[in-house]
Amino acid sequence: MDVHSKIVKTKLNVKSIYQFSVTNIEGELVSLKQFSGKVLLIVNTASECGFTPQYKDLEELYRQYKSRGFEVLAFPSNDFGKQEPLNGKAIQDYCSLHFRTTFPVFEKSSVIGYKALPLFQFLSNNTENGKVNISPKWNFQKYLINKKGEVVDYFFPFTKPTSPTIKKSIERLL
Repeated sequence: MDVHSKIVKTKLNVKSIYQFSVTNIEGELVSLKQFSGKVLLIVNTASECGFTPQYKDLEELYRQYKSRGFEVLAFPSNDFGKQEPLNGKAIQDYCSLHFRTTFPVFEKSSVIGYKALPLFQFLSNNTENGKVNISPKWNFQKYLINKKGEVVDYFFPFTKPTSPTIKKSIERLL
């Protein structure tokens, strides 16, 4: 097999996030295929973190780009500093009450290590996703997904969702 064939084969083997189903905050299984054709920002979140005010910025970003085919998907996690003590609907209520969030929030899950949600195992492994090889380092790490469901970039927790870097990246994909 020549080098060109290897490159083509590798690109064909890259999977998308659409192969996964996740549980929403109401306990219902949701196929990520329903987000096909949209640009996504997938974020692991927590309600008692120094970065928790980013919920407000995530909502601002969501409202700014939603009509153009953009979604924020929040995945609460207690992996870092045990900063997500809430469970189930209490998480959604907290987000809605304190930050007026309207984007989807999913079931509290692990996002690192062998117990990580399969979606986050995929997001964190370039052998699987073809691009990014970094697991969340803290709450509010962000993964940018293109309209084909492919991982295209990530942003560390300290990068505000409304930063010019993230906005420009989203705009390029829309």
